[in-house]
Amino acid sequence: MPMVRFRLTGARADADAMIAALHGINDIEHVEEIDDVMTGMRDDSSSSDSISDSEAQLYRIEVEAPSDELADNVRVNAEALAHQLDAGIEFTDEF
Repeated sequence: MPMVRFRLTGARADADAMIAALHGINDIEHVEEIDDVMTGMRDDSSSSDSISDSEAQLYRIEVEAPSDELADNVRVNAEALAHQLDAGIEFTDEF
């Protein structure tokens, strides 16, 4: 089964909206946000406590599709929604 992986840069609400939208695509059963222990850390800070809630954050999302055609549909929909949300999106083979 094809796996679509991407990084979304935006607010928590953007990531939640993306995950909900991808769950809404027919025949998509697996949509998961991948945790990263370093997500909350900034380069200029030794503490994640200093990150503002209004700053964009990076979310890693993967979607398992039953076919290549549906994987392409996921990519098209994810890119369109990221544009609507004014969020950044980058597709990748692995995290």
